[in-house]
Amino acid sequence: MSDTFLVAGLGNPGADYALTRHNVGFMVADCLAEKYDTEFQAGRGDYIYAPLRVSTSTVYVVKPLTYMNLSGRAVHQAVEAWKIPISNLLIVYDDYHLPFGKIRLRPGGSDGGHKGMRSVIYTLERDDIPRLRVGIGHEDFDGDAVKFVLSQFSRKEKKLLPTVLDLCCSAIETFILRGIETAMNRFNHQFITHKEED
Repeated sequence: MSDTFLVAGLGNPGADYALTRHNVGFMVADCLAEKYDTEFQAGRGDYIYAPLRVSTSTVYVVKPLTYMNLSGRAVHQAVEAWKIPISNLLIVYDDYHLPFGKIRLRPGGSDGGHKGMRSVIYTLERDDIPRLRVGIGHEDFDGDAVKFVLSQFSRKEKKLLPTVLDLCCSAIETFILRGIETAMNRFNHQFITHKEED
């Protein structure tokens, strides 16, 4: 089994999108790079990456530069560049169907209506791709998905966001060290709520 992993956080490049809900995949990638004190650099394709080590494993943390709807192109380029087995690939992205504070790991499945994940599935021509969905939804969601995902987090959510991002990093580390099933069992039932502010 390969000891090389690729973690791709999906988002849109540029300052206009940097703090939006849709960019939480980028935020997780940034959090992981910061935790391991590594810098992003230009990749051999439409992405930037930060290399790091988790125990004995080499991990490439990737942020596509293609914009969300073409994420698959950048992910495919990175997978080819480092010859990453699909089982060692983890896609991280936002999910407005999940409430803020919840995360979900899965070993595969449909895109769930997420255009970035749809692009990855289409480009790699398979859906058995491990993924980490990060909840961005809340009870006031009015049904306008595009407007909602491109909005910023609320004040309360921003206070809890670092805790959520840390949880995602821990889930990613567990995925790398113990596999998707252990990571699912450990993190899929956790829920960070506003009560944890105290």
